[in-house]
Amino acid sequence: MHRNKGDTMYFDDLKIGMTAEPAPVVIDKEKMLAFANEYDNVPLHTDEEYAKTTPFGKLIAPGVMSFMAVWAKYLEVDFFGEELLAGKSTKIEWLKPVFAEDVLTGKAIITNLEKRNARNGLAEITIEVKNQNGEVVLTNVTEAIVKCREEK
Repeated sequence: MHRNKGDTMYFDDLKIGMTAEPAPVVIDKEKMLAFANEYDNVPLHTDEEYAKTTPFGKLIAPGVMSFMAVWAKYLEVDFFGEELLAGKSTKIEWLKPVFAEDVLTGKAIITNLEKRNARNGLAEITIEVKNQNGEVVLTNVTEAIVKCREEK
């Protein structure tokens, strides 16, 4: 089951296996460097000469930045919209390096649902992110608290 943009999705509407596919995102080198300099200032992300001496051979994007670039696109097609009450947790696993100018695509899948009470439930979303070569570069599991429909 695929989610259509603009759908209102209460917890009660969600089904395990529903998917959403964000638009691809290009990792811009200038944005990558700016993020790294401010939030993840280590030579592997900021020093081109140093990066050449690593097994990667060049700068790699900070993992959190790579995830957030895809997350921003996911939010344009997210499952919950205004029915989201809060995020509960997120776990990111980095599997392969991401480089400047890589094109990342993600697929979000609802992987677990747990009704908490009459007002809300916990929805787990798993996002698998691939680069332009089809290699999985990171995965993310986020738990969100989502509003239930009001009982009448």
